[in-house]
Amino acid sequence: MWNKRLGIDLGTATTLVYVQGKGIVLNEPSVVAVAKNTGKVLAIGREAREMIGKTPEYIVAHRPLKDGVIDNYEITRKMLSYFIQKVCGRSIFKPDIVICVPSGCTEVEKRAVLDAAYHSGARRAYLVEEPMAAAIGAGLDITGPSGNMVIDIGGGTTDVAVLSLGGIVVSRSIRVAGDKMDEAIVRHLRKKFNIMIGERTAEQIKIEVGCAVPPDQDKSIQVKGRDLVSGLPKEITVTASEIHKCLTEPLSSILEAVRMVLEHTPPELAADIGEKGICLTGGGALLQGIDVLISRSTGTVAYVAEDPISCVALGAGKVLDHLKELREGFLFTKGRNR
Repeated sequence: MWNKRLGIDLGTATTLVYVQGKGIVLNEPSVVAVAKNTGKVLAIGREAREMIGKTPEYIVAHRPLKDGVIDNYEITRKMLSYFIQKVCGRSIFKPDIVICVPSGCTEVEKRAVLDAAYHSGARRAYLVEEPMAAAIGAGLDITGPSGNMVIDIGGGTTDVAVLSLGGIVVSRSIRVAGDKMDEAIVRHLRKKFNIMIGERTAEQIKIEVGCAVPPDQDKSIQVKGRDLVSGLPKEITVTASEIHKCLTEPLSSILEAVRMVLEHTPPELAADIGEKGICLTGGGALLQGIDVLISRSTGTVAYVAEDPISCVALGAGKVLDHLKELREGFLFTKGRNR
């Protein structure tokens, strides 16, 4: 009996689904729009994301995952069911699913993800830690005795890990990533310009002019928001150098996590990392100059993976082909045939 095998990067900001033999077939925002009074789901994914900050009182646009873990179980389950059904259709066969979780997840948080997977229609569910999946998806050989270092910067968490012999040797997960960068931009504009902007606008600013190191060319962007004094719409010009300054705090937290992992890395593996460099994955790796910042801070070459956003989902999809080698790298729970 044939059943589909799915790799799911269940992210705070975005969910990606990899289907074995087809590649990544779904890339949708992890957002659900719900009717406040009835709890009825009105929209999921891209359509729901368009509603953030624009809904009437009776509609709430939820992001059911916070800091990389489930914040609202029931809404997460509905979202996961929707994505799985969208990929698999109304098949009578249950899929085997690998879902990625941050390396700092507690057992309770892991159990919540597994339960959500089963109640969403999984035949068997596996959990793999995000840096493990990211390394596999980036094409690193983690099964040998040589050391590899991965920094996965997502929406809710940054996972830093050193891997060798098919497992994680040293890791650290912090709840500082893309969302905290967006919040830093919102705070800065509110404090300096008395203007309030939404999270989508902040993300757009980060994408267009955000940079981890002082920019060579000080690009600017027009930003529209609400004046906190008059309450009227207001437009301002924001420069790249200004955004660089306000991103210093979240980036410092990421650098501190990287240094802590390197300090606890065995000398032999540290030598391997010095030779190979540090691989950056996740959406946060696309922030301009972040590889340069990490290289300067650690004295080790850092480079961005070929397709950083897809690495975790690709790795999750490939895990099912290598269960024996990676047995220690993930939590496995026997499936239920239903």
